[in-house]
Amino acid sequence: MRLDPNFVTLSVLVALLLAVGGWVSGGTYLSPFNLQSMAMQLPEIGLLAIGVMLAMCAGNGGIDLSGIANANMSGVASGIFTVAFFDAVQQPVVFTAVFALGCMIVGTLGGVLNGLIISKLKVTPILCTLGTQMLFTGVAVVLSGGRSVAVGAHDPLYSIGNGTVLGVPIGFLIFVGVVILLGVVLKFTRYGVRLMLTGANPKAAVFSGFPISRILTTTYAVSGLLAGMAGVVIAARNVNVKWDYGTSYLLVAILIAVMAGVRPEGGYGRVVNVMLSAIVLQLLTSLLNFMGMSNFVRDLAWGLLLLCFLAVGRFAVIDRIVATLPSARSPRAPS
Repeated sequence: MRLDPNFVTLSVLVALLLAVGGWVSGGTYLSPFNLQSMAMQLPEIGLLAIGVMLAMCAGNGGIDLSGIANANMSGVASGIFTVAFFDAVQQPVVFTAVFALGCMIVGTLGGVLNGLIISKLKVTPILCTLGTQMLFTGVAVVLSGGRSVAVGAHDPLYSIGNGTVLGVPIGFLIFVGVVILLGVVLKFTRYGVRLMLTGANPKAAVFSGFPISRILTTTYAVSGLLAGMAGVVIAARNVNVKWDYGTSYLLVAILIAVMAGVRPEGGYGRVVNVMLSAIVLQLLTSLLNFMGMSNFVRDLAWGLLLLCFLAVGRFAVIDRIVATLPSARSPRAPS
């Protein structure tokens, strides 16, 4: 069985960053407290990156630029509704369940809107999601009046973002569960196979009778659902939600997907690689903080990584094309 080179590369990077971090910090970087802290910060951006990956896999320049705006809108809308009708002190479990369900419903509806505009109106995904990004942000600003919406630090909502089970953050366990579930869906279900085939060869998918519109709408709906889940984690970690949270998350989510080997032209992507890629980015960010680097250096590192991985991916595509040309094949031996 052939190993996935992206999986191997990302695994090596994780081990290398852990080793360098431990050496630079004298072991503090590898302390349980720091590892827990990094694992708590990972789920929100990891969930958004998986949404970006799904949109890319759909092909036709597919991408979801509205993820963080959708997450913020979901948190704001659900937070306002839940706080108005439920008491977090008297009904903490009901409050948490309603808030989480509201976030996921609003996020899914935002994703469905993206999918319908792209599939029915044939709007280019990057333009569609850029427009809905501004729309979702505007909705969140109008609903909240531009102010943060406090959801409080009451369990079990607070535990989702800050609690642990056997030392492992609950949010990270949720993220791993999503990775496993989506990995199974993409590999073993009809939807997953059709999504990848549609991204790899849209014309062949049309001639094969694939329900392209349904596949695209479902894909962006799932991306929206993941954004809604990210909204829940954001609220749980910060005890409030705001329309402008995570302004840099869009770049990071795209970077994670590209580092994971997701093809911008569509047709290929592995959820486990996205998880490893998110871990690499989180380890690198924490390492730069330990080294006393400013956020400007961090942004510079992210931008350079994005350009490097895009360039490497482009050369890999060119190599695959060249390998299929007749002149690149080994000549047949004379009979």
